[in-house]
Amino acid sequence: MGALMTRTVIFDLDGTLADTSGDLIAAANAALVEMGHAPHLTRGADDATAFRGGRAMLHLACTRMGLEASDDVIERGYPLLLAAYGRAIDEHTTLYPGAVAAVERLHAAGVGVGICTNKPEALAVQLLERLGILGLFTSLVGADTLPVRKPDPAPYRAAVTGAGGDVARSILIGDTVTDRATARAAGVPCALVTFGPTGRAVADLSPEALLDHFDDLDRVLDTLIP
Repeated sequence: MGALMTRTVIFDLDGTLADTSGDLIAAANAALVEMGHAPHLTRGADDATAFRGGRAMLHLACTRMGLEASDDVIERGYPLLLAAYGRAIDEHTTLYPGAVAAVERLHAAGVGVGICTNKPEALAVQLLERLGILGLFTSLVGADTLPVRKPDPAPYRAAVTGAGGDVARSILIGDTVTDRATARAAGVPCALVTFGPTGRAVADLSPEALLDHFDDLDRVLDTLIP
């Protein structure tokens, strides 16, 4: 892997690098239909829940149907959701403006770059391949890469190490309370994007920085990890 990078930037995937909400919601609705229910999730209105993961979407659907959102119901639906998502993973997904250019600038500056996501690793790889950006990331740690997932700090630390970096000189770029909690547990700064469905309300999570556009990433990085 070579010498340690001076700085390392680890990105969340869903809701941070890419708007995956449309395909996630479609997969959740497909799982509901397969279980004998009507679709209960709507693109746009439920994007924030989609970025919290498949189980969160199924929990919301159960609530709307007046069903007890038991672990059994959600765990039955979750594999169906993953299968549906794998079959149509990039029909609606788009990268956020400036994301690719920002990662390319990091590489040019000698900064290590990786991904730490709560999407299962194989699906994360599949999506990044479809989007044509897998090669931009030196490391990728998914929900099932380790026995634990975010907000446990272990996946984040593994992503930093895999990118050739030092946790003490790293930062997490994310969009949810899970990312904020992960950064806090790892003892690193966190920048939360404001271009997701909750907008600047992520400021309530008290991140070290807000990121309004990926064009601002260089400034944020220079401020938090000089």
